[in-house]
Amino acid sequence: MAVVIAIFALYCLVAGRLDRRSITAPIVLVAVGVVLGEAVLDIWHVSAGTELVKLAAELTLALLLFVDASTIRLHDAGGDVRFPGRLLGLGLPLTIGFGTLVARAVLSVSWAEAALIGSMLAPTDTALGLAVVTNERVPARVRRALNIESGLNDGIVTPFVVFFLAVVAAEAEHQHWILGGIKEIALAVAIGAGIGWGAGCLTARARRAGWTTPLSESLGILTLALLSYEGSVAIHGNGFVSAFVAGACFGAATRRGLGEPTALHQATELTEDVGLYGSFAVWLIFGAVLAGPVLRGGLHWRPMLYAVLSLTVVRMAPVAVALLGMHFRFDTVAFVGWFGPRGLASVVFTLLVFEELNGAVPAPAIVEVATWTILCSVIAHGLSSGPLAGWYAKRLAGCDGGTPELQVTPEIRIRNRSLRGRVWRHAHPVEGANDR
Repeated sequence: MAVVIAIFALYCLVAGRLDRRSITAPIVLVAVGVVLGEAVLDIWHVSAGTELVKLAAELTLALLLFVDASTIRLHDAGGDVRFPGRLLGLGLPLTIGFGTLVARAVLSVSWAEAALIGSMLAPTDTALGLAVVTNERVPARVRRALNIESGLNDGIVTPFVVFFLAVVAAEAEHQHWILGGIKEIALAVAIGAGIGWGAGCLTARARRAGWTTPLSESLGILTLALLSYEGSVAIHGNGFVSAFVAGACFGAATRRGLGEPTALHQATELTEDVGLYGSFAVWLIFGAVLAGPVLRGGLHWRPMLYAVLSLTVVRMAPVAVALLGMHFRFDTVAFVGWFGPRGLASVVFTLLVFEELNGAVPAPAIVEVATWTILCSVIAHGLSSGPLAGWYAKRLAGCDGGTPELQVTPEIRIRNRSLRGRVWRHAHPVEGANDR
């Protein structure tokens, strides 16, 4: 652990220099995890089934789900809800469905296992391609849509992962599964909505009365995010679903009570920063526990083929269908389709599969496929984000203001998922890429 903490400290000293070379934090941390783990040096002995690994991974995702749900809304798109709305409402379900069909065709898995693979690898994570959403030469409309999609799709896809995991586990143990999966999700929604809305109303009243301080609000939100997860787990609900629902209800209640859309956004920074630090640990764990053993186990063409297809046609074809009729350029559709990195949520879902199936027959195959997909995404999206963002910006440099991608659009808050820092933009209209 001392070595791991020292590596964290060293990375912080060179984060900016590495970012300028398109070497992201996940690339560095996964590589370090592989080297420290049993695959190479074998000096960091950590197992996917240990309670510490489970707690670190699950709490990290719960914190980030809560923050995203409480601070990111489709309404942030102003009059352009259709763009991110299509990516989430049409593109995401199509990605899950297409991923399921491809998994069934390429891999030797059942329909339930294929659906689990398709859903756990559907959510995107802008942390793996942050150069895209922070590059102001890329049109604000495109950056905003990718940012909103990445912020909300983790929580939207979680019930699908929970449900299909319950189906696969039940099939492996020859049990009845329907009521168990539905009950887990229903309990999570109930506890998350109750905690989030109640706490949001109380927080808004306390702030109006002058009873809070900036620090107490920050600590309170962190505590609330943890409570929404642990409270659901305590009654056998799903903690991830609960955290996402609680965040959405908390954000809605505070906005309603205070009359300001961004009143408590700064108070969520502590929770987001704790989640960011936790994500560093999760990427190290991924390298040591999942990526290292898979690399050492050799190359198997089926999982690798699925990984390539998942990052290309499984993502890009649904995005192209979702954006039909919006009159975007071909390079815009391809750019948005490519930047769908598989990140932290998929890692946690993979660890969850490893734990829940606990040696059942489907577990190794599902874990191997997911690991290859995430590993390829970490490298491909990380290294390509800077160069492709610059290429895309140059492609649009000569376009006039009538180009759909360059229409006037509000800027929004950039999600903080790296040491680049947090950027705050509150609905300031931007005329176009050439004016920034």
